[in-house]
Parts: sequence; structure tokens; C-alpha cells
Amino acid sequence: MRLNTIKPGAGSKSAAKRVGRGIGSGLGKTCGRGHKGQKSRAGGFHKVGFEGGQMPLQRRLPKRGFVSLTAARKVEVRLSELDKLPVDDIDLLVLMQAGVVPADALSAKVVLSGTIGRKITLRGIGATKGALAAIEAAGGSVATA
Repeated sequence: MRLNTIKPGAGSKSAAKRVGRGIGSGLGKTCGRGHKGQKSRAGGFHKVGFEGGQMPLQRRLPKRGFVSLTAARKVEVRLSELDKLPVDDIDLLVLMQAGVVPADALSAKVVLSGTIGRKITLRGIGATKGALAAIEAAGGSVATA
């Protein structure tokens, strides 16, 4: 295969629509634009959402709520994931290095999913009531500060 022999796949390219070339073409005279009106004119367009001067829908409806930029950076960690870690003293940096949470995570919270069979200490990581009970039952502790 040479660069000068490469061709597009069969049927992938279609000829440009030639308008204004007579009645027989089906796109003669008005060129498929119909008669009169703004859309038939050269340069005739209006911005998206324009309703002819009527107050547009996006301005008639009230503004509501907001999207939190930090919500996606709060991560939930399962107890079973903590059980697999080789260290006993766990903080956010340890979780990042182990690949349990993404590198851009701002905070983490341990949830009761799975079991933990050894003593661990959480530092600076939140935990749900159930997870806290399971960690303390295994002899571990949670230091939130």
C-alpha cells in the first residue's frame, strides 16, 4: 500500500448537494428553502432558543439549585478494601498510594461493606456508624482529627 493509492471506503463519501441547477434536479429555483421567510434569506438565522421576541423558555423558568464541584472528590471506601491494605495506620495519603482512592480525592469515608479481621487505625478519614462499630469490634480505632 502506498500513500498515493489510499482511497476512502466505498460509500463513505457522498457528493455535495448541488442546488439551483434546474427543475429536474429537485433542488432548483428556491433550492429547497421554500418561499419567503427569514430561513429562506441569505444570512437568515436566529440564535438558539430565540422565540421570535417572546420570552424564551430558558428565561421563563426559575433558576434552581447548583452543582457542587467538590462532590465528585469525596470518596467512599469499603471495609473489605481496608482489610487488603498492608499497613495498620491508614490515612488519605496511604489510600492514594495504594490506589484505593483517586489522586485528586479531597476526603474519604469508610462504609460498612465487607468485613475487617484485624486491628487498624484510621486518621483523618470519616466512617459511618456501622463501619465504626466494625472497626472497634476488631480492636481498631478512628482518629478523626
